[in-house]
Amino acid sequence: MGSNRDGDPSLGYLTRKDTEVKLPRPTRVKNKTPAPIQITAEQILREARERQEAEIRPPKQKITDSTELSDYRLRKRKEFEDLIRRVRWNISVWIKYAQWEESQKDFNRARSVWERALEVDYRNHTLWLKYAEVEMKNKFINHARNVWDRAVTLLPRVDQLWYKYIHMEEMLGNVAGARQIFERWMGWVPDQQGWLSYIKFELRYNEVERARGIFERFVQCHPKVSAWIRYAKFEMKNGEVARSRNVYERAVEKLADDEEAEMLFVAFAEFEERCKETERARCIYKFALDHIPKGRAEDLYRKFVAFEKQYGDKEGIEDAIVGKRRFQYEDEVRKSPLNYDAWFDYIRLEENVGNKERTREVYERAIANVPPAQEKRYWQRYIYLWINYALYEELDAEDIERTREVYRECLSLIPHEIFSFAKIWLLAAQFEIRQLNLKGARQVLGNAIGKAPKDKIFKKYIEIELQLGNIDRCRKLYEKYLEWSPENCYAWSKYAELERSLSETERARAIFELAIAQPALDMPELLWKVIYQCCHHLVKEFIFVIHALC
Repeated sequence: MGSNRDGDPSLGYLTRKDTEVKLPRPTRVKNKTPAPIQITAEQILREARERQEAEIRPPKQKITDSTELSDYRLRKRKEFEDLIRRVRWNISVWIKYAQWEESQKDFNRARSVWERALEVDYRNHTLWLKYAEVEMKNKFINHARNVWDRAVTLLPRVDQLWYKYIHMEEMLGNVAGARQIFERWMGWVPDQQGWLSYIKFELRYNEVERARGIFERFVQCHPKVSAWIRYAKFEMKNGEVARSRNVYERAVEKLADDEEAEMLFVAFAEFEERCKETERARCIYKFALDHIPKGRAEDLYRKFVAFEKQYGDKEGIEDAIVGKRRFQYEDEVRKSPLNYDAWFDYIRLEENVGNKERTREVYERAIANVPPAQEKRYWQRYIYLWINYALYEELDAEDIERTREVYRECLSLIPHEIFSFAKIWLLAAQFEIRQLNLKGARQVLGNAIGKAPKDKIFKKYIEIELQLGNIDRCRKLYEKYLEWSPENCYAWSKYAELERSLSETERARAIFELAIAQPALDMPELLWKVIYQCCHHLVKEFIFVIHALC
């Protein structure tokens, strides 16, 4: 309660009650039936209009003699001068003052006001425009020229001043003067529109050679694709096909690597197409597709496909479609370089086309995208890029040394101390065998056993040596195999079977004894099954021998 009585400093020590806004209570309408006489909104507005009081306007002053006129002028000038003294920086006041002096036909005073205004802010191009327009309106041509000349000298970067000055001279028929002003302007290196205005000015008076010379200066000043295309179209419009082609060729030499080069090549090809030079147009499209980055060539591909559909044969259309698909694959692999499925599709496309160099380039780009983590699951898809690359070099390109190099690079890239791929080792060994390089195959498989021993590698190596009849090598390999994996019942049983097949019963028995003596076996039932089969076989042979003796 005390806080309500004490004043609040933020409210000027007034209480909350004193500052509380009390709204009137809404009046309850008791009788809600409609009134017998209804009034529309239109009637209410009309009544308000009729009852409105007349606007109070200052009385009109009529000047009857020169004395009153002088008094009026003196009073008005005093008002303007006082206003200027207060707000000297306000340009609109100066403009009103000068325009009033003009309305009084006192042009010398008006000029004086304009000049004083320019002393305040000569950078304001609106002042110059209005000053010159006043002189032109009242047909003071030399005065207007003087104003324009000063304006473009002080503000050469304001294009509007140049345009107005040139327009005035052209309206007066002073073509040479207008040309001279254009030349002054071009010395300041204006934007493209300024140069194009100069060219249009010369063309209005059929000065084609002058316009050509200006175009030459224009493309040197603004070496952009749009400028060169305009120049070429100008020559084409005048029927100079050879000159137009020369302009395009010069532009390609200078701007082949420009960001807007696609637009230039499309315009050049369309020009050749209009000239019925379809082979030239096709060469331009192909040159452009080879040189422009795929990300900037979308419109170019679309135009090329349309061109081939219109003028090309079956092969040309297929090439264009392949180019379009190539562009799509490029876009995919650019967005996601680790998307190996996209690389596989891209490589398949290039292999079908049959261009070896391009196929190799795509393979090299694909295998350069090594998985970022050294985990086998990330490498399982990637490793097939190397396998396909090696098979392509061997079977399609028939380049044996390059195939060997691909296998060597792949095997050096894999981190064998973390994980390995038996498939790569075996493919490399089989490749060497196909080349009748047995020593190379043994070297590959030996490296595999030394760096990353696996069941598949041992089995395949033993199989190869067995086919070659190298029993001693097979025994050494089985020993290495069992040394690496002593719990492997499959290896024990196969080693014993090998010895039994050679009728080395004692060796087979010794191997079985060693196998049974191992502290741990992965599949002991398999081992005992093989031992039983061997014993059964020996008993059969023994019985057969006894029967034979009897």
